[in-house]
Amino acid sequence: MRKPRDYDSELKALEAKAKQLKERQVRQLGELVMATGANALDIEVLAGALLDATKRDDVTVREEWRTRGAAFFRSSGRDNARGPRSRARGTSTRDGNAQPADGEASAS
Repeated sequence: MRKPRDYDSELKALEAKAKQLKERQVRQLGELVMATGANALDIEVLAGALLDATKRDDVTVREEWRTRGAAFFRSSGRDNARGPRSRARGTSTRDGNAQPADGEASAS
C-alpha cells in the first residue's frame, strides 16, 4: 500500500519556494535599476516612468525600448555600471546581502 501524501508539507514547501522566487525577483529588479543608473532619479520620477511604460500600447515605442534593453544587456556598458563606483554605492553581492557604503543607512 502506498504512503499517503502530506499535502500540508508540500504546500509549505511550495509557499517557501514562491517566497524565495519573489525575493529574487525584487533583488534583480533593484540591481537592474542600479545598473541602468535609474537610481539617480527621484523615486517619483522613476515610478511615473514605469507606470507610463506599462500603459503604452504603441508597438513601435515598445520595440525601440526592447531593442535598447537587449543592447544594454549585450554591451560592456553594463559591466561598467557594476564596477567599483556602483560597489561603493552599496549594490548586492552574489549572496544577496547588501553592502551599504560608509554613511548610508541600511534599508532593512
